[in-house]
Amino acid sequence: MSRRPLLRGASLLRAPTWPTSVPRPPVERTTGVDYETAWARRYGVRLARALVLDGLTRPVLRAVASPTVDGLDRLEGVRGPVVFAANHASHVDTPLLLASLPDRFRHRAAVGAGADYFFDRRWKGAVWAFLINAIPIERLRPSPRSMRLASSLLDDGWSLVIFPEGGRSPDGWGQEHHPGPAYLSVKSGAPVVPVHIEGTSRILGKGARRLRPGSTTVTFGAPLRAEAGEDARAFAVRIEAAIAALADEQATDWWTARRRAAAGSTPPLTGPDAVAWRRAWARPSRRRQVGHTRWPNL
Repeated sequence: MSRRPLLRGASLLRAPTWPTSVPRPPVERTTGVDYETAWARRYGVRLARALVLDGLTRPVLRAVASPTVDGLDRLEGVRGPVVFAANHASHVDTPLLLASLPDRFRHRAAVGAGADYFFDRRWKGAVWAFLINAIPIERLRPSPRSMRLASSLLDDGWSLVIFPEGGRSPDGWGQEHHPGPAYLSVKSGAPVVPVHIEGTSRILGKGARRLRPGSTTVTFGAPLRAEAGEDARAFAVRIEAAIAALADEQATDWWTARRRAAAGSTPPLTGPDAVAWRRAWARPSRRRQVGHTRWPNL
């Protein structure tokens, strides 16, 4: 039997055309930067998230990451909202930082997360919005929608956790910082608290397939504000320098780090400009030797 008539009929089944005189309705997007997260800040969801964070996440992190938290005294006079800006080397960074925050910030904080990674599927967006109160942020270019959402949260009294590097470090050294936290601080008037997280790349570095329990240190710095006439990019440079000084403080001691910062000789977060094996060899183990680790007395 000849199939030619069937094929000739099938060729008529093509996509319908749209009249040029009729405007097309906008395409409704529900993933990426367009994922709606307002539901994750309703009271019932916040209560459930607090139970998970305090009842499950913190005990697990105590066992896996043995955290030591330094610099909480620098936050004593700060009530929020605040932009916490931290280095980023591992997926462990976010829950560790959230679990290390004082009570007045811990359950009133949202996390800026890559829209292309954490919100590329609706189910993934729902999981991360619930677990860490994540909001979608464009990593490669500024998004007006992301900035409006982040600014509105600051105006409503929510603190933000943002990683200015825009993604995890591939080798434990820092990467170039983006001015997002600085811009939000300048726009809202909220201070930026620099944070340095040490040890998470050894536990679960980028590309790692399993956890390797170890010890970590989270160091909070003094709040920073933009100076008169200082734009976001210049402020971002100061924020990066403050995080580098915290890394130096954790690696040495407060006095040595202060002296180097004053002299402009703080080791950069980005490490040496060399091939991969030399960068790995040059990276010091900054883990501080302590008799025991503990959570802060909140």
